[in-house]
Amino acid sequence: MEELLLVVSRALLAAGSFFVLVGVVGLLRLPEFFTRLHAAGVTDTLGVILVLAGLMVQAGIGLVSLKLLLILLLILFTTPATTHALAKAALHGGMRPMRGGQ
Repeated sequence: MEELLLVVSRALLAAGSFFVLVGVVGLLRLPEFFTRLHAAGVTDTLGVILVLAGLMVQAGIGLVSLKLLLILLLILFTTPATTHALAKAALHGGMRPMRGGQ
């Protein structure tokens, strides 16, 4: 049973690391602020959730898992709100999203 939990934990950690890496590549490769913001918000949120889930599987049931779950919930609620606030501030600051093939 321990080996199965170890495999599941490693798979979650690897998947989370992959999504964070894809988010970094998106930040470097995408052409403008709003597309970069979207890439960072979506992939990093999913990546962090998967990494924290992998750590919870490794930690087992206990206080550590509860703390990791609270961190996960905090990130789940704050990251989309932060992304929205940044996008709204950019719009109010005069930035406009790219349209079509501009």
